[in-house]
Amino acid sequence: MLSAGERARYSRHLLLPEIGSAGQEKLKAARVLVVGAGGLGSPASLYLAAAGIGTLGVIDHDRIELSNLQRQILFSTASIGTSKAGAARDRLLSLNPEISVPAHDLELRAANAMQIIEQYDLVIDGSDRLTTRYLVNDVCVLLHKPLVSAAIHRFEGQAMTYVPAQGPCYRCLFPRSADGVAANCAEAGVLGVLPGILGALQATEALKLIVGIGMPLVGRLLTFDALAMSWHEYRFARRTDCAVCGDSPSIHNPEESVAANIDHSATAIKRLEPEQLQALLQGQPGDGAAPALIDVREVHEFALSHLPGAVHMPLGELPRRLAEIPRDFPLVFICRSGRRSWDAANLALSAGRDSLAHLEGGMLAWAAALDPAMVVAPSA
Repeated sequence: MLSAGERARYSRHLLLPEIGSAGQEKLKAARVLVVGAGGLGSPASLYLAAAGIGTLGVIDHDRIELSNLQRQILFSTASIGTSKAGAARDRLLSLNPEISVPAHDLELRAANAMQIIEQYDLVIDGSDRLTTRYLVNDVCVLLHKPLVSAAIHRFEGQAMTYVPAQGPCYRCLFPRSADGVAANCAEAGVLGVLPGILGALQATEALKLIVGIGMPLVGRLLTFDALAMSWHEYRFARRTDCAVCGDSPSIHNPEESVAANIDHSATAIKRLEPEQLQALLQGQPGDGAAPALIDVREVHEFALSHLPGAVHMPLGELPRRLAEIPRDFPLVFICRSGRRSWDAANLALSAGRDSLAHLEGGMLAWAAALDPAMVVAPSA
């Protein structure tokens, strides 16, 4: 039952017929784990705490740095040098003392992931490492726990939701990847407000799942481009050969899943600056095969401007059209700002292709560095 104080605190929820007292009691009884108290975890946990999630666990082993404060809104300047997990607990309890906030000041590893995640009903993944992202996905599948996953890069973000027995998991979309390949915020930069948008979206998905309302992002990858202020949706299906949720899974425990995350034989996806790509395209005879340029933007974007010789293959069509690309050419994927091309390169890696690269910063970076007269279309 809700106390008088809780009824006052959550009065705007209680006015919504889709939530009401019954829904708010579900939120109070829920146990949600936020993996990573960083850019994504900050807004997600703040909104979940404010919404009345009864037990809101936070796991993070890092200490707060000055550079975090540009986007990690859980923390203040006074908290620099302290534990993220501990500072997150204190901030969330100051916002809502009615809830419980277990602080897990440790690194999520194969050895402890099952024990920690099994204590919760739902997981929010705000991690910035691929190994952690795959580990969280695999453990959630093995334990039949719903998972809301998001990722950010420069000016773009993406989100998806896994619900047991209802749709595909993260590994269905990206079967394998080499850790350390994806650029993190420290390497590629990120617009400070971007994780706020994606983290709030993750909290929204979690509340919907707990209360049982609306349509979750199951089988749908939602992408956001802050520069164009546009959203796109890419549908994907469960893979019968998925290593963790497929018909004959090869991953049965988190130790195996971590090993499967890292394909040491895979060629790292290169991040090419505009000047580096230009040098490749102007290479002399004998320098090897010239790269094939694969532009994964939408039709109207490609029509307005593109690099000479680029093949147009929108990201949504890439999984079924990869076979059209000859295997004897290095591949360079291109999009507007770098997020979609990075996803495309990972899809190609998952399909067994090698000699892969993407244009860091996309056509926006190319125009800024090499061709100021080029007009780059918005993504929608």
